[in-house]
Amino acid sequence: MGFCPGQPMQEAPSAHDLGFTYRVRKNGDVEILHRGRLASTLRGAEAQGFQQEAGDEGSAEAQQLMARITGNYKRGNERLAGEHHRNRR
Repeated sequence: MGFCPGQPMQEAPSAHDLGFTYRVRKNGDVEILHRGRLASTLRGAEAQGFQQEAGDEGSAEAQQLMARITGNYKRGNERLAGEHHRNRR
């Protein structure tokens, strides 16, 4: 993909970008999005705690935090699961 004059430059996704973003609603709720789709909604004290801890949504720490909250993170056993007797057919 080459450079086209007049077109905005798109940054390559960094290694720590897992595709999570979040937005704070007027009522204080926090919506966590994964690749633009709603993954989780935090309310009350949980939303406030998340906002204090998350900071910049592009940081590696914030991405990992959002992955843990939504349950969307690798557990390290994906390969072994395919070999389990219940998963063989």
